[in-house]
Amino acid sequence: MRGQFITLEGSEGAGKSTNVDSVCATLDNAGIRYLRTREPGGTPMAEALRESMLHKWEEQVDALAELLLVFAARAQHLTNVIEPALDRGQWVVCDRFTDASFAYQGYGRQLDLEKLETLESWVHGSLQPDLSLYLDLEPDIAEARIAEREKDRMEEEQRAFFIRVREGYLARAKQFERIVTINAGQPLAAVQADVCTAINRFIEDSTVRAGRDV
Repeated sequence: MRGQFITLEGSEGAGKSTNVDSVCATLDNAGIRYLRTREPGGTPMAEALRESMLHKWEEQVDALAELLLVFAARAQHLTNVIEPALDRGQWVVCDRFTDASFAYQGYGRQLDLEKLETLESWVHGSLQPDLSLYLDLEPDIAEARIAEREKDRMEEEQRAFFIRVREGYLARAKQFERIVTINAGQPLAAVQADVCTAINRFIEDSTVRAGRDV
């Protein structure tokens, strides 16, 4: 049986890494085999493309060039990691996927969404996550959370950029039922509880669907 594809989404400071841990712990408790990965990245080549995208270049980085780097990394990641894992029945837990591209490059960089839709179709066709958890956080709170962090090129963007990114995520959440929005402004324990509830509900639904297919 093909594995399930779970993604976590959110802006900087939303607590994605911590809550990926919560997702994995919940899957461990359920005895589910999974692979944990991230985007951009997940393979040596894709990680190199990630570094290139986030590097603080002296030259201006073109928004389309940034988008193409993300999708080049994604193509490599899908071919060598995500698709093989799903095909062998493993679940995949990924820190970000294409929803991030629509939020960051589509809304944040204000690129034509049709270009993203074309790249999405070329790179992964009909493949979409089975469940996406979007950790929603007000940009001013996110800014305060990462204030002391050594920032990469993306994290150094202005608040207006992250306001647009959030608008993009919220628009995607309204468009797709697979996206569950979680208030990341809550205390960490409450956020983790909401994440675990969403994952356990998804596991139960997946078990019911699998039973129907037998």
